[in-house]
Amino acid sequence: MAASTLAGLAILIIGESHMSFPNYLINPLYDDLTSKGAVVHAVGACGASAGDWLKTVNVPCGADRRAKTEASFKGRDATTTPVRQLIQEDKPDLLVVIIGDTMASYDKEVFPRAWAWQSTTSLTKEIASTKTPCVWIGPPRGTEGGKYFKNDKRVELISQFFTANVAPCVYVDSLKFSNPGQWATLDGQHFNMAGYKSWSTAITNTLAELPITKGLKKP
Repeated sequence: MAASTLAGLAILIIGESHMSFPNYLINPLYDDLTSKGAVVHAVGACGASAGDWLKTVNVPCGADRRAKTEASFKGRDATTTPVRQLIQEDKPDLLVVIIGDTMASYDKEVFPRAWAWQSTTSLTKEIASTKTPCVWIGPPRGTEGGKYFKNDKRVELISQFFTANVAPCVYVDSLKFSNPGQWATLDGQHFNMAGYKSWSTAITNTLAELPITKGLKKP
């Protein structure tokens, strides 16, 4: 069962705006994982690309939630925290990266592949140097258009890009969790609470079944 797979695992999650507001993914995902017995520390930073987690970068909003404390949400005083620092402090059994929409460049005609490759591989190399097992959750489907210009064609392209470039992290393709337009959004990219709960359930169930997670099972 999922509960026995995740029970006792210390899980560190870093993510983008999906993890940075109270009505977004951070709270349902934290609650789902902890209900299965995991000890979770979740950190969000709006607009942060993969490479922004190698240093301290100012971001327009962010969040932090850890065991026995309520989530704290910040505005323009928010920053990223270098992933190596977070790993050294938490000593997690598993790192979960939820980054995708911030790097898709939906508003650009051409996907900036060279920049995305540099940003992604710089983070995965840093994670690999800590020998921390890692799972990378890719972007989900949204709805066409909106203020961020999200579209199915580009989200499918960046999911394929991550599939080929996030090793040694294990890639989880969130596009498989819903059909186009199935989860209602507020702005094309961010979901309503029902959508976030659905995504959270799918992530939690998938994490519980991954071989990398099962190999970490606590005695």
